Amino acid sequence: RSSRPTSVSIYPMNEKFEVGKSKVVRESSSDKVTVVGAGITLHEALKAHNELKAAGINIRVVDIFCLKPPDSDLLKACVAATGGKIVTVEDHYPEGGIGGVVAEALSEVSGVVHRRLAVNGMPTSGPCAKLLEVHGISSSHIVAACKALC
Repeated sequence: RSSRPTSVSIYPMNEKFEVGKSKVVRESSSDKVTVVGAGITLHEALKAHNELKAAGINIRVVDIFCLKPPDSDLLKACVAATGGKIVTVEDHYPEGGIGGVVAEALSEVSGVVHRRLAVNGMPTSGPCAKLLEVHGISSSHIVAACKALC
């Protein structure tokens, strides 16, 4: 996994989190793609949201802070609102992670196009931003994946 740099809090200190739930942290009525992340990849998704919004492309960003059980109803609603397009991004290998959980939750939904961003090579050491870029899970990779689906 990438190191955990100091990051801005997304939620107030008294925010309630429930097992089996996720939270939509950015949305509009014109979202084109749903992006799902957690931890550092959620922060990268928020950076991608800002960059894409500046380019006139709105995306929905979901914090999947609880993988198991997944918030299938929320994921299905989000993917329906974004035309069946979804990108998952995680800071570890793809096996057993966010992408797999989301794929399973959406497996019976027709017309879903799912792009999975995850660490696929041998992990290395280095500065967090460089590792995110090298392993294809940075905001720039999220932006590219979203643009490819639009």
